[in-house]
Amino acid sequence: MAAGIQVVIDCADPAKLARFWAEALGYVVQPPPPGYQSWEDFLREQGVPKDRWNMASAVVDPDGKGPRVFLQQVPEGKVVKNRVHIDVVVTAGLSGDEALARLEAESERLQSLGAERLDLLSELGSTWIVHRDPEGNEFCVH
Repeated sequence: MAAGIQVVIDCADPAKLARFWAEALGYVVQPPPPGYQSWEDFLREQGVPKDRWNMASAVVDPDGKGPRVFLQQVPEGKVVKNRVHIDVVVTAGLSGDEALARLEAESERLQSLGAERLDLLSELGSTWIVHRDPEGNEFCVH
């Protein structure tokens, strides 16, 4: 049996970060279970206290090809560099000035969503831009 994959991000505000990653990746916030119009309806029926409704969120690839990204609320803030990070790949099949222009355009789009640009790096024929999401988690645009 093939194993699936899910990327999990610890954060303070799962709903806010889910909206960022949905836009960044071309994903959608995961819809509520069948039979429910909203997550609030589902959580209310399950008896979850309103102050716990933002304990988790998830974003999914609308085409069903990419991994699910699960965002879970944790009490502690981010302290050190991520050991695992997400790469947003936008330059597949491109090179030179065309690839750099695509990287820059995607970096600008992500910054408009709340990302912070950190550095433009090149090594071994590859160029990428390092960013932080709205909660400080590092990710790269390749």
